[in-house]
Amino acid sequence: MTTQAVPILRISDVDQALAWWARLGFAEDFRHQFEPGFPWYVGLVRGDAQVHLSQHTGDALGPGLLYLWVEDVDAVAAEFGVPIEDMPWARDCEVTDPDGNRVRVGSTPSSAG
Repeated sequence: MTTQAVPILRISDVDQALAWWARLGFAEDFRHQFEPGFPWYVGLVRGDAQVHLSQHTGDALGPGLLYLWVEDVDAVAAEFGVPIEDMPWARDCEVTDPDGNRVRVGSTPSSAG
């Protein structure tokens, strides 16, 4: 049996959020709206990782924080112009989306360049 946790983060502007998350390598998997004019709920994927973004005021009051493991933290840090820190568990950096959600991005020391 496979278990997977999917974080849900609060957003205000779907298009702005999708553009930001695309910079992290995530692609839109689905987009749901109960009726025209209602808030959006969007699923994103990057490899095996999933993140859901919600405009619903009752979902994920936020801002949130998640940790994303990647093969090349240097590429992410370069894309966002942020420094990398060498920690005992990983080389990592932190970026913040337009809604204040923080994403710590790391590569394990054995895969870090």
